Amino acid sequence: MSQAQSRQSFTIHAGRAFIESGSKSHWAHDVRLTVADGRIARIESGARPEAGDLRHACLVPGIPNLHSHAFQRGMAGLAEQRGNSDDSFWTWREVMYRFLDRMTPEDLNAIAALAAMEMLESGFTRLGEFHYLHHDAGGHAYADPARMCAAIAEAAAETGIALTLLPVFYAHSGFGGLAPSPGQRRFLHDLDGFARLLDGARAAVAGLDEAVVGLAPHSLRAVCPDELMHLQAMAGQGPIHIHIAEQVKEVEDCLAWSGQRPVEWLLDHAQVDRRWCMVHATHMTHEETTRLALSGAVAGLCPVTEANLGDGLFPMADWLAAGGSYGIGSDSNVLIDATEEMRLLEYGQRLFTRRRNLLADAATASSGEAIWRAALNGGGQALGVEGGLKQGNAFDAVSLDLDHPSLCARGPDRVLDGLVFASGRAGIDCVWRFGKQVVSSGRHHARDGIVRRYRKTLDRLCA
Repeated sequence: MSQAQSRQSFTIHAGRAFIESGSKSHWAHDVRLTVADGRIARIESGARPEAGDLRHACLVPGIPNLHSHAFQRGMAGLAEQRGNSDDSFWTWREVMYRFLDRMTPEDLNAIAALAAMEMLESGFTRLGEFHYLHHDAGGHAYADPARMCAAIAEAAAETGIALTLLPVFYAHSGFGGLAPSPGQRRFLHDLDGFARLLDGARAAVAGLDEAVVGLAPHSLRAVCPDELMHLQAMAGQGPIHIHIAEQVKEVEDCLAWSGQRPVEWLLDHAQVDRRWCMVHATHMTHEETTRLALSGAVAGLCPVTEANLGDGLFPMADWLAAGGSYGIGSDSNVLIDATEEMRLLEYGQRLFTRRRNLLADAATASSGEAIWRAALNGGGQALGVEGGLKQGNAFDAVSLDLDHPSLCARGPDRVLDGLVFASGRAGIDCVWRFGKQVVSSGRHHARDGIVRRYRKTLDRLCA
């Protein structure tokens, strides 16, 4: 399996482009970008188009999706019927356990390919896959312990999306090393088995362009303190992601176990720094929020899933005041749309504070631009890459249809507002990943075949 291929150089001319200059993003007019072997070799601003140039009205950088569970795309809409008790994350989790019970590597591959295709069509160009479905239906390791990792890598190769693979260590069902439940049997490892899984994961992604392998302690309830210390050493300088403080019950259980809240405990007992991505981090005190922001860790925010599960709202005002970085993810993949994640992120804060344009910053008055830039930079840090339209970087780019009713007649200071808050993914025309065009006129080049295979897979799993 290989994503790499012979690539020809080409030049693309954009009427306007959101490019990087030094450490800053800004709009430039009449931009010619020369792409060679998947990377941006040259950027010229104020340049006239030349014969042979590809012509597009507007280019923006593709966005990293820093948190996804690809297999959960298959259960989108299957957990929206009320049960016999109050529904919450914990009742949703039981539906998830039942859904994955019969899933094979081939099934996972078909579902992950659909998810990755939809990500690319919505402007995501790198997938951060928080991957914890490791074993067969009986809870036994496959002959290749990284077979499920390979299914994800194969989906990335088929669709063209970049991949940061985050194999998950999961050993317990609750704080203090509680024995796992039967529904968790497909996730479980000891440290030696997990080391073998990491080796297999690195082999599985070896043929992909710019692939990164990090790791993910699932949560403090699934990992004991001594295991967490070993996992930090295994990670080296690679990304470390963890679910934390997502639900109130998690906070209460952590207090009962340790006398500390989850974020408080982690900051006191782990070497939290820029390698870390704290997924959700919804329920924090002001002090925890400030300490975590100052550590350099990225907050991994997934507004669509957090709303779907009834998790709560991230303390964004305190986070930004402390200089915190954030990125966005599609998490449960109940809806895959980069602009919808961004829009709901801002709207959730508006509903909570009864104010508007809360995520605009000192660099720009544009909320859409500020969120896009934050998602680009925070997501790149969390996934171990540098993004943006900058010389030397991969050409991961999105062209916008400025004839769309919600994008026409907008100057560059308003075009991302129109995209995020009005047109959504309908305003996206083309997408390139590592110099290869994978989306044209809003459709992935392999959409029809991927959808057919997905439908067959779901027919079997839902029978």
